[in-house]
Amino acid sequence: MSTKKPHLSFFENVSFNFEKAAVFTGHPRGLLDVIKACNSVYAFQFPFRSQRGYEVISGWRVEHSHHKLPVKGGIRYSEQVDEDEVKALAALMTYKCAIVDVPYGGAKGAVKIDPKKYTPHEVEQITRRYTAELIKKNFIGPGVDVPAPDYGTGPREMAWIADTYTAFHPGQIDTLACVTGKPMSSGGIQGRMEATGRGVFFGLREACSGKEDMETLGLSKGLEGKRIAVQGLGNVGYHAAKFCQEGGCVLVGVAMPEGAIYNPKGLDVDGVVKHRQETGSILNFPGATNLANSAEILECECDILIPAALENQITEANAPRVRAKIIAEGANGPTTVAGEEILLKKKVMVIPDIYLNAGGVTVSYFEWLKNLSHVRFGRMGKRFEETAFEKMLRAVETATGKTFSEAERRVIAHGADELDLVNSGLEETMINAYCNIRELWKRDRKIPDLRTAGFISAINKIAVSYEEMGIFP
Repeated sequence: MSTKKPHLSFFENVSFNFEKAAVFTGHPRGLLDVIKACNSVYAFQFPFRSQRGYEVISGWRVEHSHHKLPVKGGIRYSEQVDEDEVKALAALMTYKCAIVDVPYGGAKGAVKIDPKKYTPHEVEQITRRYTAELIKKNFIGPGVDVPAPDYGTGPREMAWIADTYTAFHPGQIDTLACVTGKPMSSGGIQGRMEATGRGVFFGLREACSGKEDMETLGLSKGLEGKRIAVQGLGNVGYHAAKFCQEGGCVLVGVAMPEGAIYNPKGLDVDGVVKHRQETGSILNFPGATNLANSAEILECECDILIPAALENQITEANAPRVRAKIIAEGANGPTTVAGEEILLKKKVMVIPDIYLNAGGVTVSYFEWLKNLSHVRFGRMGKRFEETAFEKMLRAVETATGKTFSEAERRVIAHGADELDLVNSGLEETMINAYCNIRELWKRDRKIPDLRTAGFISAINKIAVSYEEMGIFP
């Protein structure tokens, strides 16, 4: 298939990748069209009175696929957002959930504002009104549509959404499950904040564990010593950089809106964050070189590039100058179709967003289950496990004469708490999903890349859901 068509929109990029994979599935055209189409698009406006006077706020909620319910997807606050972007993000959520076997359809929401231009009270008013608009049309609910944080939103906004939904549904016991990414005090789950970045780390670690794949790239097996550069030090970029650094990587470059810094000897991610908090910028970080603009980080000398900002960052314009051997997509849609075609010709390994940044929705799934079950993970089993492990240690001591220190006992006899179980479930999910799409990729030499393999995996799983409904026998 040719990628000569210029200026594909974000949704057109997603659709192109879908069609690129669809030819390998053998499913009938009608079924493929059903899977690809956005089921519901709700666009609305509402009046709002700010300190500057009256204005009209635009909002969207797109439900891409109802093959499984509820649908799931974040809410983005951005002045640049439009309907095409929301549709693209909703579609990616459908395929992402299928790849990691999270039983949701895909959705996405957005409000066209820059939250930094509003007071916290004004952002709360907008969030609550947006939620009320979703409630009116049944576009939110524990079994219908479950939002989450995205660019420009966080636990605070999710708590407001949960509170608003609960006020509209008095007496319902599962109202907290209407949204995920909430603060712990409002029904959240441990590990959700860092989940997407941790998932990037788990996925990258698994990809780099393949000796054959790494040798093809001219790299050694494992993460140890690999140079990484990160575009964006938001929630995803920061945690991805932190966990990769702890895993043995050397962080050589960082980019933020105000610019980029580079140091081949390495940067301390927490030091960079602290410097920005103190000075308002990552620029002039001790020992680092300032780059002319933030986009230069995409072309810096490194082994692994993690674009963790916004979509359409690596394009046909700059892809020829990308020097990284692995692109680990922490953001949604950071690489355009035309840009990826150039990267693949250069033998660059692209680990796609529809797999790699699925950590957030995976742990959101765990939070949803926690809210529905009304019990914290680990609460019922932690002490039982510790008691059983302690008995085993005493038996070993009796049989061998060895005595374990108190520190050793704490480590060995530790019962799994909520964070342990969340991280274990996330690690299991990311490893299994990568093995599945890599096996597809390597099994059929005609499948050109991991992204196509990921789409094939998603399409096949969604097709099974429709066939089980009896829609496409």
